[in-house]
Amino acid sequence: MFRCGEEVVSEESEEESNGVNLMEFSDEILLHILSYVPCTDLVLNVRRTCRKLATLCLDKSLTHTVLLQKDYKVNKDKVKQLMRDIGKEIYQLNMAGCYWLPSSTIDHVTRCKNLVKLNLSGCHVTSLRLSKMLSTLQHLRSLAIDVNPGFDASQLSSECKATLSRVSELKQTLYTPSYGVVPCCTSLEKLLLYFEILDRSREGFMLSGQLMVGESNVPHYQNLRIFYARLAPGYVNQEVVRLYLAVLSDRTPENLHAFLISAPGSFAETGATKNLLDSMARNVRLDALQLPKAWINGSGLLQHLKFNNPFYFSFSRCTLSGGHLIQRVINGGKDLKSLTSLNLSGCVHCLAPESLFRKAEDDIDSSILESLVVSCCNLRHLNLSAAHHHSSESIGNHLCQLLSRLKHLLSLALPVCSITDVAASVEKPPTTPNVVPQTFGKKVRIGIQTYPRNLGDQANQKVESSVFWALMGSLRFLETLEIIGSSFSSAMPRNEPAIRNSLPPCVRAQSVGDSEVAAISQLTYLQSLTLAQLPNILTGSGLVNIGLQCQHLRTLSLANLGMMGKVVYMSALMDMLKHCRCLRDLRLEQPYFCAGAQFFQALSHCSSLQRLCIVSRSGTLQSDAVMSFMASCLEVIMCHMFMGESLTVCKNLQQSIVRRSTSFSVLRVLILQAMRLQRWMEFEVHPGVE
Repeated sequence: MFRCGEEVVSEESEEESNGVNLMEFSDEILLHILSYVPCTDLVLNVRRTCRKLATLCLDKSLTHTVLLQKDYKVNKDKVKQLMRDIGKEIYQLNMAGCYWLPSSTIDHVTRCKNLVKLNLSGCHVTSLRLSKMLSTLQHLRSLAIDVNPGFDASQLSSECKATLSRVSELKQTLYTPSYGVVPCCTSLEKLLLYFEILDRSREGFMLSGQLMVGESNVPHYQNLRIFYARLAPGYVNQEVVRLYLAVLSDRTPENLHAFLISAPGSFAETGATKNLLDSMARNVRLDALQLPKAWINGSGLLQHLKFNNPFYFSFSRCTLSGGHLIQRVINGGKDLKSLTSLNLSGCVHCLAPESLFRKAEDDIDSSILESLVVSCCNLRHLNLSAAHHHSSESIGNHLCQLLSRLKHLLSLALPVCSITDVAASVEKPPTTPNVVPQTFGKKVRIGIQTYPRNLGDQANQKVESSVFWALMGSLRFLETLEIIGSSFSSAMPRNEPAIRNSLPPCVRAQSVGDSEVAAISQLTYLQSLTLAQLPNILTGSGLVNIGLQCQHLRTLSLANLGMMGKVVYMSALMDMLKHCRCLRDLRLEQPYFCAGAQFFQALSHCSSLQRLCIVSRSGTLQSDAVMSFMASCLEVIMCHMFMGESLTVCKNLQQSIVRRSTSFSVLRVLILQAMRLQRWMEFEVHPGVE
């Protein structure tokens, strides 16, 4: 983009003849352009091109905040030079997930004397190194670190503890039972805790949730305003988080306005947690709430909690009826214009008046959803997945028609059965003829629909008159969309292997297929798309439309589409990938997936791809095709494939990729037999890669 000063002068006449001279742009425009260039390139390369750019590259708007967490080409030497040149000008430094940098790189952060915000999540930092670094950062107010086995708070110096006493925001990821640096942070206002402690060691020994020696100091929560805890599956994580909550149960902070705990599976309520919730109901007014389902189910907690100007509610997998949702949560529609995020995932009865005698597949009460839409008209994030939400035949009361009123939505998650047209599913002709004799003749295949050859014309005619087409047309600014089958259960969930969906398969979902997928192509600004368990995918023609129209798509996840015994959408998927220039993350989960030469040749068109994950228990792959793909797509930093190949094939391919890689420290490769997937999920932790 930028030429050296001599080239600019020598080609000045040519640029003037074309009417374009970059150096004639105003400083404001140039600064805006430079803001898209990684800081390391600005300081180490662009700054050396000419005097004007040398001045602009050191502007405070560009050096105030340095982001290294996604700059996979940066190395230790570049970080060292960067800190030496502009260390005193950096006020915010983000090195989250820089797992490829050696731990000694952290020592150069001490040059940033004026740091106010520092993020070292995913970087291995020992107690002594942390103590040395924080001793020099007297202006630090926000910190994010990992607490690994061997961490010892007693090794922190008095200068380090003085710095921590002024920190008001702390994000702490725990890989071992510990309070970490929380007891030293006496001025905490915002505490984010991520519990990633394994129940077993790599050697197979059971671990305990008891804190390590010297970890008995009590955290200080008196100034706390935001408390957030996310637990990975396992009883040890639950034991440790209870120790953090024990202090809160004794004295609840008066200024607490956000209390969020995300726990997969079962997390039983104890006497201490009950006392904490009772204290919160008496003493605080919340703006954000998320609790484990066992803490809400069967209790009158929601009836007693008080809310100020709520902006976030999460009742995932709670037995919350629509009547309780209207009466206790949105208070009959009063003062809920502030709510921007609502998670009702797995709340099977949240759109029905009562849950006592209702079946999961019964129709929803559209008046409840309408009250929700009217009361929470400023919603930007809505999750209604993992439930059967069936609309009635009443005109104008379909779920999609009501949701189309939420014009501010940026992310939406729906079950597959909720987007089907009621009339279409009711009036749909039988897929098999009724003239088959009821004798011992040839059996009739059930569940495989007959369809004409010209699928594209039929899909276009159907989709343009559907309620889902209208919904997609009304949500033009939607960035994230998830359409997931109510009974879908991934073979490799990200953070919730303890959750297994118990809902039965849905009959209405059988009619959702290519035409509904084609409707998604109306979302011009779509960045993330997840499609799972769409049984009526016949050719995948809608995927091609998405590839052509959704040019901002960065994340794509497809799972169990069409018939389970065959990948019917492979041709359409390959055509789609040829147009996804901005795609960065691709995740495919499908039995019998063939990752051959044609697939990887199409995937090589995704020049921005960084992460690839394929899960296929009976799938096959071609090693030569994988090697060619990795050689052509140099931006890939994660390649995980769990296939049906032999252990020898998987091991040899993994070793070949790593051996030929020019960026060994950055690239994460795992080629594994699918049958070994469960064991890998239980014992392996891959820092920096989610």
